[in-house]
Amino acid sequence: MNKLIIVLLISLVLSGCGRKGQLIPPEALVPAPISDLRVAQQGEKFLVSWSPPLRDEGGRKLGELGGFLILRRVVLPPKEDCEQCPNAYHLLKRVDLDYLQDVTRLGALYFLSDPSAATGTTYQYKALSVKADGTVSRDSNKARRKKVSPPPPPRIQVRFTPVAAVLQWEPVTLHGEGTTVGYNVYRRKAAGSHFPVPLNDTPITEPRFEDTAISADDEYVYLVRTVARIDGEIVESESSGEVTGRLLPTESEE
Repeated sequence: MNKLIIVLLISLVLSGCGRKGQLIPPEALVPAPISDLRVAQQGEKFLVSWSPPLRDEGGRKLGELGGFLILRRVVLPPKEDCEQCPNAYHLLKRVDLDYLQDVTRLGALYFLSDPSAATGTTYQYKALSVKADGTVSRDSNKARRKKVSPPPPPRIQVRFTPVAAVLQWEPVTLHGEGTTVGYNVYRRKAAGSHFPVPLNDTPITEPRFEDTAISADDEYVYLVRTVARIDGEIVESESSGEVTGRLLPTESEE
């Protein structure tokens, strides 16, 4: 009996050797799904935006991310629509983080322009994250948008002073469906490119904007877009013509 007890104890000790802790199921190692996918309309194109996940499905810090898959489908009338059908979604863009072709990054956000949407058609987008080893996340939230005819852009002018750029434009009046909400102002340095987000947090309701957050060392380029509500959608116009200039010298510099 004593020999049997000793054998059992040795077996228990040996079975515990090499134990490294609780096993992690493979599904917990995939990236957490993207949760902030959005789509907006700028002129005749859609602008899709999202931020990458920071953790995996198990809540741990995410390993190296390789890119994203952005997919789109046409939303059909209710009796015909079938989101779960195998051919409903089509790959719109495979994003490689080592080569951001046609994709803009601003802080933690990524922006993809989709100029292929047809007016009057509703589209739904989703995104998946892909780790460097090829592991793919679950679907993101779905972003749905109907393409409408955009409002006309304003005609703008700019005047520079020693301390500010003062932009003015003619108010845009919509004839027919839709109401003007305001205007968005975009700025870039002469040697750079426009960011996909405006300087103002909310649409400007007056046909005037004064920009004091600029330097006398640089030349700046501005454009303005009309913001309107059309067929239930908030949409921006195409860009106005660009205006360029730099701060005037102060009296002490003349």
